[in-house]
Amino acid sequence: MISRNAAFRESNLPLPSKQTGKVRDWYSPEAGKRLIVTTDRISAFDRVLTALPYKGQVLNQLSLWWFENTKDIIKNHIISCPDPNCILVTEVKPLPIEVIVRGYITGVTSTALWYRYSLGERNIYGYDFPEGLTKNQALPKPIITPTTKGGPTGHDERLTCDEVVSQGYLSKEQWNSVQKAALALFERGQKSAKEAGLILVDTKYEFGVDKDNNILLIDEVHTPDSSRYWKLDTYEQRLKEGKEPENFDKEFVRMAYAAKGYRGDGEIPELDEDVWNEAIQLYITAYEKLTKSKFVPGEYPAEERIAKNLKKAGLM
Repeated sequence: MISRNAAFRESNLPLPSKQTGKVRDWYSPEAGKRLIVTTDRISAFDRVLTALPYKGQVLNQLSLWWFENTKDIIKNHIISCPDPNCILVTEVKPLPIEVIVRGYITGVTSTALWYRYSLGERNIYGYDFPEGLTKNQALPKPIITPTTKGGPTGHDERLTCDEVVSQGYLSKEQWNSVQKAALALFERGQKSAKEAGLILVDTKYEFGVDKDNNILLIDEVHTPDSSRYWKLDTYEQRLKEGKEPENFDKEFVRMAYAAKGYRGDGEIPELDEDVWNEAIQLYITAYEKLTKSKFVPGEYPAEERIAKNLKKAGLM
C-alpha cells in the first residue's frame, strides 16, 4: 500500500474542456465524447475529505463490471476503457435528479431515511412510515427517493416521486422509464451482492439523454461510493444485538465523522490514519467479492501511467 500522500488527487491532462467534480475530472477529447478520469478523492456530506490510494481505480473498474452486467436492462454511456482510472463515454445531457433506491431504513446523512425517521418524521419522500421501526431493518420492498443535484443550498434536496414530474424535472414518460430501470438495476444488484456474501442496501443511479433522446445509465454503478453494502452472514445477528452491520462502503467513513459530531458543516475534523487504511481495504474487498476477481493495483504516479495509456489509445 502506498502512502496516502501519494494518492491520485487531481488530473492535469493536456486535453480540452476540463471540468472537476467531487471525485471525477472530465475532458472532451473529441466531439460527442467525454473522457472521465476517476481520481482517488473521497467525499462525504457533499465535501471532499481526502484521497485514498487505489480508490479511483476500484470505482472505475467496478463500475465497468456493473455496466457490462446490466446492459441488458438499460443501455449505458461506455465506449472504452483506455486506463484503469479512465473511461471514454458518449456525451449525454445528464438528467437533473439523482435516483436513490433504498431497500433498508438506515443512514446518517441529512437525506438518509433513518436520520429523518430518527428526527420524528413519518412521511419521508412522500412515503408513510409506521411507528416502531428500528435502524437497519429491511423495508417491505425497495423504494425510490429522488433528490435534486446540488439545489439552492449547494446540498442535494429531497423530492417525492410525484414532484419529479409536477415540478418539471422530467416528463412523466421519462420518469416512468427511469423508475422501471432503477428498480430492475437494484434487483440485479441485490442478487449479485447476495451471491458475493453481501447485501446491497441502497444505491444512487444517474441517467442521461443522448442525441437521439435515448435514456442511458451514466456515471457509476453499485460502487462503494454510490452504494451501501453490508456483510450478509453477520447481518441478522448484529441487528438482534443492536450493533451496526459490517459494511463494505463509504458509510464506514461517514459514521466515523458522525461519531465526532460532523455532518458536513464547518471545519472537517481529523480522523485517525487507521480509519483511512481500513476504508481502502473495504473498497478493495468489495471489488473482489462482487467481481470474483483479484484487484491488480495500477502503477503510481497514476497520472504518468494515464498519459501513456491515453497516447496509446490515440486520445492524446
